[in-house]
Amino acid sequence: MNSTAAWHVYTGTGQPRTDVDLRTDLPEPPPWRSFRGGPALSTPDGEEHDNSRRIGAPGADTAYPADRHEIDMVNAALLLRRPLLVTGGPGTGKTSLAFRVARELSLGPVLTWPITSSSKLRQDGLYEYDAIGRVNANSAKASGVTDEPTDIGNFIHLGPLGTALLPFELPRVLVIDEIDKADLSLPNDLLATLEDGEYRVRELARVARRTPKVVVHTADPGGSAEIAEGRVVCRAFPFIVFTSNREREFPPAFLRRVLQLEMQPPTEEQLASMVAAHFRDASSTSAELIRKFLRRSESEGGLAIDQLLNTVQLATTSTGLTSDRASWERLRDALWHRLSTTGFE
Repeated sequence: MNSTAAWHVYTGTGQPRTDVDLRTDLPEPPPWRSFRGGPALSTPDGEEHDNSRRIGAPGADTAYPADRHEIDMVNAALLLRRPLLVTGGPGTGKTSLAFRVARELSLGPVLTWPITSSSKLRQDGLYEYDAIGRVNANSAKASGVTDEPTDIGNFIHLGPLGTALLPFELPRVLVIDEIDKADLSLPNDLLATLEDGEYRVRELARVARRTPKVVVHTADPGGSAEIAEGRVVCRAFPFIVFTSNREREFPPAFLRRVLQLEMQPPTEEQLASMVAAHFRDASSTSAELIRKFLRRSESEGGLAIDQLLNTVQLATTSTGLTSDRASWERLRDALWHRLSTTGFE
């Protein structure tokens, strides 16, 4: 590792590293953040399609030149085994950060939990038990309609947070997206789970004497895991990214348990790398678009990276689109619309 940042396991490029193995290179956690769940589970194979869709195809020539403070905060979260609350305007790359970490450190597919105003910790984040489905399945089996298994595990599906807290040998990466949208109680409901790194599946705890080990479904496609005594305890605390658009205040008790990172608008160099990651044959037109995009973003109070990528896609793939300069500029300006309606009549 670079001697000037010997404590860094994440360098911010978003490119796969072959010289780092978190099993040996990630320092031991603080005693108060040490968890001993088991037996240890292997990391599922990563889904490169999702990574490429989010942050572009891998390649050293398109490495994302991350901000030093961003790199420091990601590494601090990994070392301290604490979630990272990432704030910033829409389109500043808050969610993409999780995918860069997952790819660079080979931490498998990213788990995502998109928050809505009705999101609840247990049924949306930890696990869902389909009691009605099980009753119907038992009735169908008793009447001879089907011979499908009706074990309780077939009707329990772990959510993204519940899956991330399984005893994986390496940290799973989880995005809890737009925590601002949550009901006021959700951040407080999360406190015990984030502090203890564990949770209980009540329905399995009730049958633990009769069935001490049960295989359930996970949030990974086609995934399953065995739960003993109805209790899930993590082994490697997951790398959790809460994204926030700064639309609300969070309880002090919640903020005490997370690290905070404010994402800055990307620089011209960073935007050029992002464009190159998605468009390997990007022309000089892209460089001109980036400069104009930055000027427009400043005047409009901030635009999203997606708005730039959409414009580059049209400019590079639609033959003749830019030949009519007036029409092209009208279309470009329409794509670069203001993200906030504040101040409009």
